[in-house]
This record gives sequence, C-alpha cells and structure tokens, in this order.
Amino acid sequence: MPMNVILLERVPKLGQMGDVVKVKPGFARNFLLPQKKALRATKDNITYFESQRKTLEAQNLERRQEAEVVGAKMGDLKVILIRQASEALQLYGSVTSRDIADGAVAAGVKIERSQVELDKPIKSLGAHKIKVHLHPEVTIEITAVVARSVDEAEFLAKGGALVAENERAALEAAESSRRAAEQAAALFEAKPAEGETAETAVASEEAPSEKE
Repeated sequence: MPMNVILLERVPKLGQMGDVVKVKPGFARNFLLPQKKALRATKDNITYFESQRKTLEAQNLERRQEAEVVGAKMGDLKVILIRQASEALQLYGSVTSRDIADGAVAAGVKIERSQVELDKPIKSLGAHKIKVHLHPEVTIEITAVVARSVDEAEFLAKGGALVAENERAALEAAESSRRAAEQAAALFEAKPAEGETAETAVASEEAPSEKE
C-alpha cells in the first residue's frame, strides 16, 4: 500500500520541496526517510514543515549555490579508470558508480557513489559521459575514461576512438577491395579500343598527318 510523504527537497521524477506524494513503502523506508529527503505526511509533520519552510528553503538555496560553484570547477573532469579488456574492447568485469566515485576522489574531487547516475555498469573501453548530482537541482556531466593503459586513456581523453580488432580487419578488407576496384577500373580505361592492338594504336599516334 503506498505511503504519503512530504518532500524536504526536490527529488527527481518525484516532486519539489513541500510536495506531498505517494511512494512505495520500501522506497520511503530505505531511501527517502533515512536520507532525510522526506517525512511521513502526518498532520504533525506537515505542520512542522510549514513552520520550517523558510529556513529549509534558505538552507537549500545556500547548498545549491555551493554546488553550482563546485560544478563549475568540475565541468571538464575526466576520471581515468585502467582496466583489462578483450580485443573486442569489452571489459573483463565492469565499472560501477562506486568505481567512478573512487576515481573522482583519486583525481582530487570528492563525490559520493549515490551522486553518480549510472543506469547500468560500464562494460566497454572508451570515454563515457556520466551525470553527477551535486545537489537536487544541480547536475553536471563528467567523463569516465576507461582504458587499458595511461597512454590509451590520454588518447581517448583527447577525442580519439578505439577500433575493435574484428572491426579493424573488416575495415582493412573493405579498403583493399576498394583499392582493387579502383585499379581494375583504371586498367579498363587504359585498354585500347576493340579491334585495335596496342601496337597499331601507338603507330597511328606516331604517323604524320596528310597536311604535313
């Protein structure tokens, strides 16, 4: 049976501060209530919220401004994660939100695992755009660079792209076919006209005209 809660801050896809919303009991007990993002929507709690609304709004504004300052400094953050992978560029394992948070801390930026938005673990090499929620109203995008070596990470960070070995072989085969087709076309264009041998073609070109 749904539980009514009053939100103490904006919660994505749920509502704004002060909204009374219906949620699943497990979501409320395991996340909203312990994280102090909401209170049970009892009469006493609603009265308490209204008496504290201005204070809560002022605190929220201060935290949002702080988050915006931090976000401005993190806009071009690239978290480097070195992992082993196959020739098909697939990881032997995966990269999780915890890995990204730990990588950010290693880069000198403190973020929590819960702030990293990752629908599913990363399972391939490359530069992956990741959303980080610094505040309920402030979300930035950082880059998680997953590579097999530091040199490869630098290549990806500069905009490079990796090609899997099977794709590389297919590209090389296609390029070889294209070149062979171009060479065949060039030979066909250079072939003498029907009924004319190469010798007669050369002789006709060298023969003087009647006017001479």
